[in-house]
Amino acid sequence: MTMAFTLAACAEMLWRDKPIEWRCARLHEMGFQVGLWNWPAHDIDKLIASGARFSIMNGYLEGRLADDTGADMLLASAREAALVGKRLGVARLNLHGTGLGDGGRPSIAEVATPLKWVKALDTLNRICDLAEELDVVFTLENLNLPVDHAGVPFARAEETLALVSAVNRPRLRLNLDLYHAQIGEGNLIELCQACLPWIGEIQVADVPGRCEPGTGEINYCGVARALRAMGYDGPVGMEAFASADPENALEAFRQAFTV
Repeated sequence: MTMAFTLAACAEMLWRDKPIEWRCARLHEMGFQVGLWNWPAHDIDKLIASGARFSIMNGYLEGRLADDTGADMLLASAREAALVGKRLGVARLNLHGTGLGDGGRPSIAEVATPLKWVKALDTLNRICDLAEELDVVFTLENLNLPVDHAGVPFARAEETLALVSAVNRPRLRLNLDLYHAQIGEGNLIELCQACLPWIGEIQVADVPGRCEPGTGEINYCGVARALRAMGYDGPVGMEAFASADPENALEAFRQAFTV
């Protein structure tokens, strides 16, 4: 067998009783890159000292795509995140259709009207200008509305694909989350094929439960083979809880994506 993909895992969802720098170091020891959510809560120097390579982290703290005030907040917040990301050597900085509050719900629930689509495209072009200035890459992640993120605009993968492909600039890619897509849309292999030219990272968890591959309904071995066949060899991140032992969960993930 050969490893087709660069594998990463979200440190914030595993070993939740351990310090974050310990989790990062352990993931590195096991051969995984690291994803981060709540970087302002962590000691950045300790994260650097962990030796980990960071695949992706939250690329903003506040703001929205589709109105003037929210866009200005997003740009300022994204600049702050990008500077931290450069210290960590993070490969990708992640965005959503709007800022998320407690429990993943939006700070302000929105409906994506035609005028908001126009404003979102303008905001994402401004994000790309910032990314070029700072030499970083942002990703836009799809979410799901029925279970985790009700009220988020531009949440479906078909919507994030429409935005990123319309902007069509190399500093903005898709963070294609297949857990969210399975809940909201399904048809994952054809979705990956449609998104392929714009994918920066793929994230995975099984459905239901948001645990490691093999605990739910998604045939991730089949998805991995299809991704390999279509020529994708980029990063795949497990953004999932462990159903039991985290190391066993990580090995199940590794096995599913070793083709």
